[in-house]
Amino acid sequence: MITQAGARIRPRAFDRRPVTYPVSDGFHALKLSSRSENGYVVAALAGELGLACAPTLREQLFGLLRTTSSQLVVDLSALTYADANGLAVLVGTGRRAVLLGGFLRLAAPSPTVAKALRFTGLDRQLRIFPTVQAAITGQESA
Repeated sequence: MITQAGARIRPRAFDRRPVTYPVSDGFHALKLSSRSENGYVVAALAGELGLACAPTLREQLFGLLRTTSSQLVVDLSALTYADANGLAVLVGTGRRAVLLGGFLRLAAPSPTVAKALRFTGLDRQLRIFPTVQAAITGQESA
């Protein structure tokens, strides 16, 4: 993982305290924080997910996935913008999780991101839940 100073740090996916990784391209500001909850890795995104942030976010999300912790929930409630490149990161992360024997679940997308997911058809491809807790328990809304 990369900090603002450019130093490499190791993610603490199994720690109960959230860990925040800033990702910025100068135009879009994005934060990723992660924590472990009930055997799931919960990653929360905040800010804007644009083209220039996508490669770094992909690296960081892939870094959270392990064969022993490949059940990933991504909280999208604080994400205000996502373009096609950012959404592609989520698709790729989901594929990686499946290869490791797990899954990706999206939780609480903001209205803007939910619209982008519907527009691209990814709402039919990815599992989306109304809350992080619903994603953890696997209870989809009726």
